Amino acid sequence: MSLITIVIPAYNAAKTLPATVQSLTRQTWVDWQAIIVEDGSQDDTFAVAQTLAEDEPRLTVVRNPGKGPSDARNHGAIDLARGAFIAFCDADDIWLPGKLSSVVTSLLMGEADAVFGRIGFFESDPAQVGARSTVPEGRVTVPMLMGENPVCTMSNLTVRTDVFRKLGGFRADMVHNEDLEWLIRLVGSGHELCGLHEDHIRYRTSSGGLSSDLAAMLRGREQAMETARRFGFSPDDRAEAIHLRYLARRALRVGCEPRLALRLALSGLRRDARAFLFPLHRGAATALAAMLAPALPAPLRHTLFSK
Repeated sequence: MSLITIVIPAYNAAKTLPATVQSLTRQTWVDWQAIIVEDGSQDDTFAVAQTLAEDEPRLTVVRNPGKGPSDARNHGAIDLARGAFIAFCDADDIWLPGKLSSVVTSLLMGEADAVFGRIGFFESDPAQVGARSTVPEGRVTVPMLMGENPVCTMSNLTVRTDVFRKLGGFRADMVHNEDLEWLIRLVGSGHELCGLHEDHIRYRTSSGGLSSDLAAMLRGREQAMETARRFGFSPDDRAEAIHLRYLARRALRVGCEPRLALRLALSGLRRDARAFLFPLHRGAATALAAMLAPALPAPLRHTLFSK
């Protein structure tokens, strides 16, 4: 039995899945099983996954009996996983070779129930990294999650299997922020979530989605905040300002209509200017970029704010 199970939900991922799987085969930690849960794709994802599995005995391909990424992850992690640890991986992201070795060593040697690392964001070439995520010191808290989720993406989370199953998996009724809601349940229940100061992921950015999905994202965030309230935590102006800074940074990074980033930044500054602006390399830089964005030509915006 492999020590770690990798769960990969895959929807319309025929073009990106081979590179993702290749990044798994290049891991320095070789004792793993991976489950691709195909989620009703309209392209050749299932056929591509089956072909990949023919050449890699550690890879299994199944169809999602439900619908959506939460159902797909839950099916792989709750129903099928055999490892003591579960690592989630999206079908368009790239893992750096030392990721699995890093998270397995940390979970085996430490007391954390779940761990994550740093992320580098890219568009088409994983070697061309723009922005990078940061990892907080010490264990992650619920108030921290109510501001900005340091895990960033499910591709960056590894958790003890028994803990994931005890918490009941992800909420399939949520379209956005279901990962945040689950992390709040994890931390609020007394489990330890810790960041590792190592690069683990190359995250593929998308040029669309934030503007059209913003209302749905905010609804999902409110559902996550309801979970936080059940643990005795309520979002304040500081947390809302930090979250709005995150949305403004994302709007700049993925090339949304520039006035959207400005509106988000101004809303955050009105909530709590100090929380939005500090640390300066994140807050003040985001505010300045959001104010400049509407006046800059699109190619220059893209060059500046994708970094």
